[in-house]
Amino acid sequence: MPYIPQDRRDVFDSFLLECSKHVQTEGELNYCIYKLATLLIDNTGESYANLSMCSSAMEHAKLEWYRKRVAPYEDKKIIEHGEI
Repeated sequence: MPYIPQDRRDVFDSFLLECSKHVQTEGELNYCIYKLATLLIDNTGESYANLSMCSSAMEHAKLEWYRKRVAPYEDKKIIEHGEI
């Protein structure tokens, strides 16, 4: 999912780091994600393929976030507090 070449990551990372320093709420993060997709569509043109690309990217980012960050956190808490 996010496994793009390092040189392409470098293009985005400084901008994303700066943006992350200003996001304070879930609503602000939601706005940033929405706005980025909106700007992308404004730059590439509105088509089913481009709209679908944004929706797909959001969904796959959500799944990768869960797999890499949420599930390990939950596993750690199970060890700390026991199974349900």
